[in-house]
Amino acid sequence: MIQHKIVNGKIVALTPQEITDRQNAEAAWLASQPSPLEVAMKDLRARRNKALADSDWSVLIDVPLEPAQKAAWMNYRTLLRNITDGLITVEQIKSTTLPLPPK
Repeated sequence: MIQHKIVNGKIVALTPQEITDRQNAEAAWLASQPSPLEVAMKDLRARRNKALADSDWSVLIDVPLEPAQKAAWMNYRTLLRNITDGLITVEQIKSTTLPLPPK
């Protein structure tokens, strides 16, 4: 950690109070940062949400899909919605791949 400051162009040692204040400020900043797990989950959810948005058309009432096609799209969307279930580590999240949309 930095133990000095520059005052009028000269290096000056920090006082014990300044060191304590600096340590508290750094600790507060670190506490405000998301964990790697939160970052990984946010990324996965963003990719999942885009895939859901890209497939919204498939659940509209007037879409001319055969019942089997409609069921395939509904199953795909269910898989997307449930993709985060049971993921508890960064490694699990990063190794998760989105299902492929029906053809």
